[in-house]
This record gives sequence, structure tokens and C-alpha cells, in this order.
Amino acid sequence: MDFGQVFRFVDDNLVSVKSTTGDPELAAADSWLVEEGRIRSLGMHFDRFAEWALQASPQSGEILPRFFNSVIEALPETGRWFPRIELHSELSQDQFFLRLRPAPAQLGEIVLWTLPEADPRRYPRIKGPDLSLCMQLRRRAQLHHADEAVLLDAEGFIREGALSSLVWWRDQTLCAVDDETEWLPSVTRNEVFQIADSLGITTRFEKVTPNDLSGLEIWALSSLQGIRPVSAWIENTVADANLQRLEQFQRRLRLFASVPSL
Repeated sequence: MDFGQVFRFVDDNLVSVKSTTGDPELAAADSWLVEEGRIRSLGMHFDRFAEWALQASPQSGEILPRFFNSVIEALPETGRWFPRIELHSELSQDQFFLRLRPAPAQLGEIVLWTLPEADPRRYPRIKGPDLSLCMQLRRRAQLHHADEAVLLDAEGFIREGALSSLVWWRDQTLCAVDDETEWLPSVTRNEVFQIADSLGITTRFEKVTPNDLSGLEIWALSSLQGIRPVSAWIENTVADANLQRLEQFQRRLRLFASVPSL
């Protein structure tokens, strides 16, 4: 794994520091795909990171806009990258970081596996504190010849994937978990539902178990990979993707990308 080049935000500047192998103790984190300088919905990533950072460090409100501007200036204009911004919880000051990493390969179909115990995350609505745990859960899925772990609450209802958001289709209706469910606010899910609204597609929010989704078309969403159709679900069944609909959404999702400005 490439842990990337790390920059610490000090005196309104991003200063290169020694990269460590492994994750620091994170209070908040966010990441996105950069392709030839273009990014999907960067403002939404900044907004949710700011919300999480202010919960952990209320005094950081004045710093955040300057940090975000420095991040934009530091992003490469060519190539394919997967940067991550971080708030380190073990530091009392100068705790904001940018980790500049090459993007992993673009992937296609995805196989799901259901974690057999309840979601072990401490903070399911915040990205960062449980990030290392989520990567461990994905590795557990790989031991079962799957790519992603599906997380359930204590009652057996679906929350999301360890590192992805899940949506599904009931005929021509796009569905996802409801707001009563604890899930990580997803930028890509928001984009996908914006696309559905623009196309006049009916949407629906539900509280569901894995059995409730048997035989349905399911997509896994993330800022890095965009939309990935679920080709199989260990101990469950899924429908083949509607390729025309999938390609339409993937094409429209790419239209969210733009070159950020200060």
C-alpha cells in the first residue's frame, strides 16, 4: 500500500512531513478521486469534513477555510490521485493534514459478504475514527472471496458497506436506507439521487435486511470507484445490472467533476 506524501498545515502552509506506515489516530478524514485535476463535488467533501472537524475541535472553524484553500492549491493537475484530508485527534494544535496518494485502479463489479455480527464501528456517522477498522472489515470480506463487507445494526437491518454506500432498484425505483439508520453521509449517494431526480426517477428510503434485497439489482457507491454493480452476494442472490441504466448513471456521474477554484 502506498501511504502517500504527507503534509501538515502549519502557519497557513502545507509543510511536508515524514510519512508513517499505517493510520494515525483520526478524529475526521475525507478523500476523493482526482483525475487530470477534476474532482466530483469537492465542496460537499469539504462541508462534511468541516462538520466532523468542528465536532471534534470547535476552535478549528477559523482555520478550516484556509486549510481547504491550501489543499486545493496542492492538488495535482495531471494524473489520477486519491488525496485524503485528516484531523489528528492526538494533537492539540497544527492537527490538520493532507495525504497525497496515487489512486488505486478503477474497478468494475463487486461481490458482497455480510458481516455476521453487528456493526462494530464506534462512530458510524463520522469518517475517520473507525477508518482502520473498516479496512480490516473489508479484508475479512476478502477472506470469504468477496470485495466488501455489508454492515448490519443490532437488529439485523442494513446500514452500508464497510467503505461504500449501498443502493438498490425495485423495478424502476431507486432505493436506499432511510435516515433513521446510522450510515455515513455519502457524497456519491447524494450525487446518484440527484441524477435520479433529474431523470424523473422515483426514489424510496427503507429499513431493510439482506433478505429483503434478495434478487434485486444493487450498486455499491464510493468517491473513489463511483458506481460498482454488485455481481454476487455471499449467501444471498442479486439481479444482473441493467447495463443501459448503469452506463447512463455512470456517464452523468462524471459530469459532476470539475476543476476546483479558490
